[in-house]
Amino acid sequence: MNVLIIDDEPGLRQTVSLILADEGYRVHAASDGEEGLSRAAELRPDIILCDVRMPRLGGLEFLSRYRAQNGTGLVIVMTAYGSIELAIEAMKAGAYDYLPKPFSPDQLVLTLRKAEERESLRREVSRLREEVSMQRRYGEIVSKSVAMTRALEIATKVARHPSSVLITGESGTGKELVARLIHAESDRADAPFVPLNCGAIPENLLESELFGYTKGAFTGADRDKPGLFESADGGTLFLDEIGEMPPALQVKLLRVLQEGEVRRLGDTRSRQVDVRLVSATNKNFDDEIRDGRFRSDLYYRIAVVPIHLVPLRQRREEIPLLVRHFVDQNNRRLNLHIEGVDPEAMSLMLEYHWPGNVRELENTIERAMVLTESTKIMPDDLPPHVATPIAPLDSDQLASDELSVKKHGALLEKRLIGMALKRTGGNKTRAAELLELSSRALLYKIREYGLD
Repeated sequence: MNVLIIDDEPGLRQTVSLILADEGYRVHAASDGEEGLSRAAELRPDIILCDVRMPRLGGLEFLSRYRAQNGTGLVIVMTAYGSIELAIEAMKAGAYDYLPKPFSPDQLVLTLRKAEERESLRREVSRLREEVSMQRRYGEIVSKSVAMTRALEIATKVARHPSSVLITGESGTGKELVARLIHAESDRADAPFVPLNCGAIPENLLESELFGYTKGAFTGADRDKPGLFESADGGTLFLDEIGEMPPALQVKLLRVLQEGEVRRLGDTRSRQVDVRLVSATNKNFDDEIRDGRFRSDLYYRIAVVPIHLVPLRQRREEIPLLVRHFVDQNNRRLNLHIEGVDPEAMSLMLEYHWPGNVRELENTIERAMVLTESTKIMPDDLPPHVATPIAPLDSDQLASDELSVKKHGALLEKRLIGMALKRTGGNKTRAAELLELSSRALLYKIREYGLD
């Protein structure tokens, strides 16, 4: 923690600085209140030790001006014998504690340890309030990055209107969660939310799933069955992977959106439906439209309001918050008691590029929590590909005439072995386990690549 000492006695400043530095604190000093205000604004200390009586600017006035400048550090006033009244007055004005002079090193350290515990608790409460506030506002979605927060703000704003929304982004970025948020924030929240993955239904069944059918419409149609448009009447229909929809069905979907009515297969009459459409895709629709795989007129119908979700590797600042969320969630769901994540394990997760995005992170945390033998998730609890992260190859790093799979396969293998040895501190047996090689094979490759 950062500590700022403000006192006009050079000897005291030096003595206190030495004592606290030995205890592991980062210590800074100022000779009076004016300099203290300047240093506090620059350093943003966690704890301030400030003398009550000083020339130019005393402790009480320093405290008043420091709080007026929105200073958040805990202030401990130091006072000589006979000035206890001033110390009490300072505490009434917002000081955390006071330290009577002369004080012993043990008294000094004990007072700061108590202040440190309080500051740590304050930060934890602040973090929990922030997380609860985010979850209250965005349901199950945890976010703090500028890009994701902006996307969620658009989602909550458009939720109040019936406009069609297209959510784009890589697999695992949370497109269905955003769709559910839009539904929950709309005036349709009490009506059905009906999801359908267009890529998971065979083409010959997708039409009947969407529009329904009448008895006798085809072999096996032994009863009337409403489609998902009718099931979602008054609510929201979420079409995931809409880019997989076959062209013939795109025409029929366009007609439903234009006319607000649906006709079951085998029926002669249409039914009015009031459905809010939210769609999602991980495809680039510019390419799909250019290559004739998706109708441009349908695209403009479904993408009145586009929302793009950036991949997790572009919002790494959210990883610690997401990890805490998944740990808490799994503790409740699986009746576990994992306290958190080891700093080295968190560092590895921050380095990893997460091609599967938030879904992959969620899976990784659950796996680690189930397998760990510690009260925390440790580096060894992470999957090997996360514990030994490899940045994806960038085509700009490769010369145009250096595309040999054999050559670059060897380079990648050498790089993996080097990282495994570094990760294990040179322990070849543990490195072989991470690399999923036999110890003999690893020793051979170490000699081959000159890594010994």
